[in-house]
Amino acid sequence: MTSAARARPRRSASAVTATLQLAREQILGHRRRVGALGERLQWSTVSLRRAAWAGLQDSMPRAALLSIHARVAGTRPDALDDPSLAQVWGPRYSVFVVAEEDAPLFTLGRYPDDARGRRMADETAMRLAEVLRGRKLKDREAVREMAGHPWHIRYATTTGTVRIRWEGALAPTVWTVSKPDIEPFDARLELARRYLTVFGPGTAASFSTWAGVATKAAREAFDALAGSLTAVRSPVGEGWILAADEGSFRAPPDAPAAARLLPSGDAFFLLWGLDRELLVADSRRRGQLWTSRVWPGSLLVEGEVIGTWRRSNADISIAPWRRLTPGERTSVEDEAATLPLTLDREIRVTWQD
Repeated sequence: MTSAARARPRRSASAVTATLQLAREQILGHRRRVGALGERLQWSTVSLRRAAWAGLQDSMPRAALLSIHARVAGTRPDALDDPSLAQVWGPRYSVFVVAEEDAPLFTLGRYPDDARGRRMADETAMRLAEVLRGRKLKDREAVREMAGHPWHIRYATTTGTVRIRWEGALAPTVWTVSKPDIEPFDARLELARRYLTVFGPGTAASFSTWAGVATKAAREAFDALAGSLTAVRSPVGEGWILAADEGSFRAPPDAPAAARLLPSGDAFFLLWGLDRELLVADSRRRGQLWTSRVWPGSLLVEGEVIGTWRRSNADISIAPWRRLTPGERTSVEDEAATLPLTLDREIRVTWQD
């Protein structure tokens, strides 16, 4: 988008005047639908892209792999090697798995608007490219060769020219790619659309928190999208959805999956503020899911988060928040047995009742 186009008067999205009332069931039904948390998708590059529509946080080892497995049938332990996927330092500089064709949205879409921030990003990216000279290095080795450079290597990611590979146990490998053929503001607009589709209703402030962009930048993106937004009122307050998504919010929820084990940081519960209250009403339970340290995974049964889980090698410990029926327990155990992990023995489930 040109500077002139950005300067045209638009209906502001900074203040919300709600025209549509949405209930909790409609919001969560829409989020499960667009998040492919009903019937699994068939394996394909299209399905992988849909599963990663708002990115898959991969800050915990194999988290993105398990998020894909929760949505796409036939997910194998080497799924992240699929050439249609890329790993980047995405929103909030966390590790994310995204579709390769969408990588500019999650990187360049967060390019700073202020002069100092741009200088940090550009100079770091330039210095990193000079050091790498087409090579792939561990990030700590690249930093060592950039001796004397004053800024963290991750700042370079917002130029859209950095890719990484992180396995969880070792330092990430880093390399550079060509600059994306898209303007930063256009990338940010699409990133905001992705956010609203997967996490809506939302506001400029909630987008700013999720994406890790400045409040002013988030507000400008929402103002630019104003003509394609619908104002809504919901249990989480007033906010916006994409007008194109209104039909999905109004439609009856799809049949939920019997059970899913969502990993730490999965998009379905990567939430803050009132959105957490919408998903989990009990404040005590919220504290067990969104801990002050490493989050556990969430246990999804019939479309509702009803507990947490953690894994140590092949041992999975599940802590439900209510008594499960024998059928529900069987569904959870069957789901656990299918996790696409390379282990030295079969998965064993223990229940923390």
